[in-house]
Amino acid sequence: MSKRARNSRTGTDAPKRQKVRDIFVPRPFAGLTDEAEWIALRELIPAATAPLKLKPELVEQYGGREITLATVLPMAWPAMTKPDGRIFIGLQRHVQSGDVSRDLAVALLRALETEPGATVGVPALPGEGPRLQDVLDDGPLEVTLHDSYEFWLDPGATEDPNVQASLERANAAIYPTVRLSAAPAVYWCRMPDRAHVRWVLTDDEDRALDALARLSAAGGLPLAEGTKFAGMFRAHGLLVPVWDLPVEPEGREWEAPVAEFAKRYAEALAVTEPLTSAERRSRQGLLGRQFTLR
Repeated sequence: MSKRARNSRTGTDAPKRQKVRDIFVPRPFAGLTDEAEWIALRELIPAATAPLKLKPELVEQYGGREITLATVLPMAWPAMTKPDGRIFIGLQRHVQSGDVSRDLAVALLRALETEPGATVGVPALPGEGPRLQDVLDDGPLEVTLHDSYEFWLDPGATEDPNVQASLERANAAIYPTVRLSAAPAVYWCRMPDRAHVRWVLTDDEDRALDALARLSAAGGLPLAEGTKFAGMFRAHGLLVPVWDLPVEPEGREWEAPVAEFAKRYAEALAVTEPLTSAERRSRQGLLGRQFTLR
């Protein structure tokens, strides 16, 4: 006897529910010009925006909409549309699949298909389809840091009370952040009791880890006197070393120490000889101080 489900109201066979398969992509931003900056915006930075451009064929299909990438949107929405047609895409969101690039692409496409000012419906699991690499006219991200999430709001408009409440909570959680120019995707931030420098390395994980191990064995990991190498994240397939710093001085004062470290790191990265026994021990020690961010 068939075990197919029956519709209780009509007595007919119910359609079989389609399963959406989730696939994990360890480096979802690989292939984008600013892969490391995408990761920094996703994992490290509280409030920032960057304009995005669609591929020409999508501009022809949907029109020249203004699209802004945001670290986070009200209530961690994946996307929102403004009455004037502007679109915001949120990087930091509550629900995600195993492929962040596909998540963001489907949020963008759904927003393009949504009436301006209406709520954007985005599936929890997007299924197969285009990714960011397929829909964006890729190029360097022009990142703007903010000390408030006021960019969520329309000047002179009366916003949803839930948005206002979310704005107040989000603003209270913003910590001072400075983008340093000594290397790509390196940021200084200040917490209440200490400051940090965090750098998303653009190199292959194994090569980056070997270079850091060489520096560790030589005592070259600290940025300067009074600083401490705190450990590393693994975020979306790239390494993110973190340094603990004194609360003072301010972010821009760390440009020179970071530039000096970047030089030491580049020299260590260029070494092709096998690791020495001391460097191998340092590598194991670094691995023990590493944890993963998807």
